[in-house]
This record gives sequence, C-alpha cells and structure tokens, in this order.
Amino acid sequence: MKKLVVFMCVILMTGPIIAQTLEVCKTCAITSVQAAIIQAKAFDTIVVKKGVYKEHNLNVDKPLTIIGRNQPVIDGELKGEIITIISDNVTIDGLMIKNVGTSYTSDYAAIRVKRSKNFTIQNVVLEKLFFGIYVERSSDGKILNNKIIGDAVEEYNSGNGIQLWYSKNIQIENNTVQHVRDGIYLEFSDFCTIKNNLSSLNVRYGLHFMFSNDDVYEDNVFSNNGAGVAVMFSKRIKMYNNLFKDNWGTASYGMLLKEINDAEIIGNTFHDNTIGISIEGSNRIIYKHNNFRNNGWAIKVRGACYTNTFTENNFLYNSFDIAYNSNVNDNTFDRNYWSSYTGYDLNKNGIGDIPYRPVKLFSYIVNRTPETIILLRSMFIDIIDFSEKVSPVFTPDDLLDNNPLMKKAIW
Repeated sequence: MKKLVVFMCVILMTGPIIAQTLEVCKTCAITSVQAAIIQAKAFDTIVVKKGVYKEHNLNVDKPLTIIGRNQPVIDGELKGEIITIISDNVTIDGLMIKNVGTSYTSDYAAIRVKRSKNFTIQNVVLEKLFFGIYVERSSDGKILNNKIIGDAVEEYNSGNGIQLWYSKNIQIENNTVQHVRDGIYLEFSDFCTIKNNLSSLNVRYGLHFMFSNDDVYEDNVFSNNGAGVAVMFSKRIKMYNNLFKDNWGTASYGMLLKEINDAEIIGNTFHDNTIGISIEGSNRIIYKHNNFRNNGWAIKVRGACYTNTFTENNFLYNSFDIAYNSNVNDNTFDRNYWSSYTGYDLNKNGIGDIPYRPVKLFSYIVNRTPETIILLRSMFIDIIDFSEKVSPVFTPDDLLDNNPLMKKAIW
C-alpha cells in the first residue's frame, strides 16, 4: 500500500513536466490544427504559427492549450462549425476564426463549448460568423478580450455573438461584439459576470437575459443596438455602472425589464434613447444613482410593477420623465433630481419645499394615442398638464417625489 501511494505521488508530480509543445505551420512537421489535436496528449500546448488554415469541425476532446502566434487564421470556408470543445481544461488563445457555415437547423458557431469546465477563450478575433462563441451546459469558464464582428442584417438569418445556454459561473469580460443578432445572450445561465464589454450596432439586443438568475453585469457600453438590454423572467440581477446610449427606434429602449424581481440598478447612465427603461411586471427593484439624460421617455412603466424604489437619480432634459399606464402607484420616488422641477427651497436645505409630480397628463395621452406626440411643444399641452397637476384624475395622485433635490445628485 505504501509503495502504491509513493507511485501515485510520483505520477502527480511528474505529470506537468511531461507536457509537450507541438508547433503547427506550413513548413513544420505538423501542418494542420486537426493533426496537432490528434497527436497531442492531455495538457499539451499547441502553438499555431502565422498562416491560413482551411479547416472546420475541429473537436478538442482532451485538455489542451491552443495558442496562436501572430494571429493565424482558421478559415472554415462556410462549411459548418469550426472548433468544438468537449473536454474540461481547454484554452483557446490568439486565433482569428472566420467563415462559419450558416444553417437554420444547426446553430453553427466559430467556437462551441459543450459540457465542459474550466475553459478559457481569449484574445480571439471572430469574423463572418453565424454564432460566435456558443457555450452550452458548461461552467467555470472565461471569455476574455475577444473581438466578434458579424455581418447580420436581419434577425431570422443571423446568430448571437456570445451565447450561454444552461451554463453557470461564466466570466465574460473586455469583449467587443458588433453586427450580430444579440451581442450577448444568456438563457438558463446563473452566477455569471458580464463586465467591461462593448456591445453595439447589433440587430436586436446588445445584451439579452432569459430565465437567468444571480448574474451581474457592470461597466459595459450598449450603444446603437436595435435595443440596448432586455432582462426577462429572471431574479436577483445586479446592473451597475453601465452606459446605454443611442438606442433609437419606434420600439427601442436602453433597457427592457419584463417579469424580473429583486434586482439592483445602480450607477447607470441612459442617454439619447427612445425609452431609457421600459418596465413591465417587475417588482422589488432598487433604482439608485442613475442618470437619465435626453431620452424620449426616461422610464416607462407599463403595469404590474410594485414595491420598487427610485432614489437619488438624475432626470435631465427628457421629453417625459415618467410614463404610467395606470392611475395606481405602489412605488416610491424620493430625493431624485428633476430638471423640470420649478419649486423653491426657502430653508436652503437642498430639498424642494413642494413635492414634484413626474407623471404628466400628456405622457398618459401619448401612451394611448401615439400620434398626439406632434403636439409636444404646444401651449395647449402645457395647459392640460397644469390642470392635471392641480387636480389629478388620470395620473396616479400619490406618485410624488416629496423630497426633490434642488441640485443634480453627485455620488
């Protein structure tokens, strides 16, 4: 028994030492990535040197590190999927991958990860793709510093840049994703972190959550997408310090919240969007230290939203600050700054002496008859807004900020 223990210790100690490096190039002994994968042993490193390698359906079925030197190109020639990872402990680093096949029955990806743990995909450039990086039923992975550029024009014939499905504990950081359907898409994926990414110019959403819980996304930029971010049917999502801008269109918004609960939306900036945040069926959400600037609607509440708190946010020069489609309110607005507030502060404590009513009658009218938006700047609209302010009938009479800030909040 003692000899067996000593033998196992020797094997464990010498394991990393026997790992080898295989080189791939046009003049090397190994001239294709596929051949290198077949010849490699577990935990070997494959170094792919500069060149163009016309290959697809590369199955990484053992723990390997595949590194590109001087950005070699793997060209799938539009024949299907290019790299599929089906082993734990795989790293893909420094490759350029292009020309993924298109299929309406198989979601071909430049890199697919299936039922794997402890994977890393970094410093990769993906172009001319269907799906970019597709992670399914995997965990404990990192997707870092990649550039994913598609050529999507319509939703029905395009895929997503980064997609997670039934996965958990995935770190997505410092990626650029453009011109795909959804920049980043999560479905049934929990405990993931999405940080410091640029997701722009995508056909549908910059970021899309479905049935995913306990995720964090922070310090990202979502701009010029069909819509910025959609968070649907999810719980305990933390959204910190993101920028949502220039998401314009008849059905566009910086962020859509639908059927989500117990979330935190803190420190974000929404500017130049048709709608900053569109909310439906979402409860117990904390909105704090956010900036809403130059949006059509800063916040549009479509119904069934309860016990939400809006504290110390800045509402700056939006056409409408808050829109409600109900005259019932169960949400709290307190100590926000409203650029259209015209009250006074006699005791000089920085808090307005008159409560502010952020829901205007005209926003209620526009919700029901969009064509009336052409009257936005007319004197008639000022008169009806004033009459509703004096005696609320259509808008919630208890939707007030009782402590409006006299100066823009700084935190």
